[in-house]
Amino acid sequence: MRVVIAEDNAILRDGLAGLLTERGHEVVAMVGDATTLSEVVGTHAPDVAVVDVRMPPTFTDEGLLAAIELRRKYPLTGVLVFSQWIETRYATELLAGGAGGVGYLLKDRVADVRDFVDALHRVATGGTALDPEVVSQLMGASRQQDSLARLTPREREVLELMAQGLTNNAIAAALSVTERAVEKHIGNIFTKLDLPPSDTRHRRVLAVLRLKG
Repeated sequence: MRVVIAEDNAILRDGLAGLLTERGHEVVAMVGDATTLSEVVGTHAPDVAVVDVRMPPTFTDEGLLAAIELRRKYPLTGVLVFSQWIETRYATELLAGGAGGVGYLLKDRVADVRDFVDALHRVATGGTALDPEVVSQLMGASRQQDSLARLTPREREVLELMAQGLTNNAIAAALSVTERAVEKHIGNIFTKLDLPPSDTRHRRVLAVLRLKG
């Protein structure tokens, strides 16, 4: 395999390169940030790119966004996201064009080098390699979005105002409706988001978390 590695941790980057080289694979380029990843893939046309999620400059989702760009610009290059973090919103987008030639593994859950290399080879040849925990969280995120989709435009508006920290009275004033109408909308929101009454969970907070999730 011809491999590009995008990893900001120099020790891990060099370690991956050494492991792959020892096993007869060619590491054609290594980068420490996401901004140059597309350029080196375009230059070297690797079989697969190994990409971390959180990279400079903000260490949030630069790597995952770069992986999505690679899938769009270079569909023949496999992309294996290899990270400590699961970013469900962009991971879903990464898989949106079809699951072939893509993988998402968690660093802390890969215990065997051989398993990692096998997964990388599978992605390079058009297959998939998805950690079960990634799949579980993606499915959970999908179910949350489905439940949000059941809200009416007015209920969604009420939920967004709840997320701003407004009380029922303040929401009523903002929407020019009665406080009783707001209470009814909030009750519908709880029902549609499957948030039954509970002595241990704050339903208002959980509803807002669904919106932000």
